[in-house]
Amino acid sequence: MPEVIKNPALRTAVYLLGVVSLILGIIGAFLPILPTTPFVILSAFCFVRSSPKAHGWLYSQPLFGKALSDWDQHRAISRRAKILAVSMMALSALIMWSRVNNVILNTVISLILFSVAVFIVSRKEI
Repeated sequence: MPEVIKNPALRTAVYLLGVVSLILGIIGAFLPILPTTPFVILSAFCFVRSSPKAHGWLYSQPLFGKALSDWDQHRAISRRAKILAVSMMALSALIMWSRVNNVILNTVISLILFSVAVFIVSRKEI
């Protein structure tokens, strides 16, 4: 486990970034266009360096804890999480293509979503 940041001001800033990131991740669980996983991973990254208590709390949560542990220990994503993530990205792309009349923007975002989907699907499963 990495060492906690010694500088109190920097440690507080990293902790606050972790809190904001976690809030965005929770919001992303309900909004298909906002991703959950990267924000939760960023929170874990921030908390491990700023607050062992917050880091432990995050890993003990039923919603995020197992997925974070699987990623830390095995660099693996469960089949259920893969299906959910790729489905939400596909839904986001469909909604975007039906409501946004900018082909270039839609194409760029779709390519990003596709790239992330390929990364997710290519990770091993537990």
